[in-house]
Amino acid sequence: MKKLIGPFCLTFALLAGGVGASSGADYEKGLDAFLAGDYATALGEFRPLAESGHAIAQFTLGVLYDKGLGVPQDFDIALKWYTLAADQGYAGAQTALGEMYRKGNGVPQDNRIAARWYTLAAEQGHAGSQHNLGLNYSRGKGVPQDYVYAHMWLNIAASQGDEGATKQRKRAARKMTSAEISAARKLARECVAKEYKGC
Repeated sequence: MKKLIGPFCLTFALLAGGVGASSGADYEKGLDAFLAGDYATALGEFRPLAESGHAIAQFTLGVLYDKGLGVPQDFDIALKWYTLAADQGYAGAQTALGEMYRKGNGVPQDNRIAARWYTLAAEQGHAGSQHNLGLNYSRGKGVPQDYVYAHMWLNIAASQGDEGATKQRKRAARKMTSAEISAARKLARECVAKEYKGC
């Protein structure tokens, strides 16, 4: 369970400051409950926030239903909450939707749709989606197989500390020429300079 919760803890910690004053106490109470494993309390605190349009609360409800934390696992409900948060531009929810479509959890398995969600999150700097998008390019899943783009996205994710992306980048590099690796590195630098937009 620690592996699952770790990234969410960081996400919540980074975004907790963005909660409005009127909902801040409820959010903090829900966050504390979530981190303590008291998912029933977290659900009770986050649901009204989610229903009022709070993207992080919507994402959190998606996580609870997706993973079956304190509630029966229900991919349909998870999909609803993830989609609401993703449509507001929340990268964590976009990544979660990419995972649902990649795995076929509650939706038809579709690598093209997964790659679209990963792209939206990757262009916001989400390292996990950058890693996943790199894998998609490496394997030709939902996007054309392209080791240059695979290396580029994996390189960007690795530069943010994603150790798995570092390993995958090395694997992709074994299938590339030195000119292709140079081109991928150049694209990665340009992409970061553009803040990931249009990469």
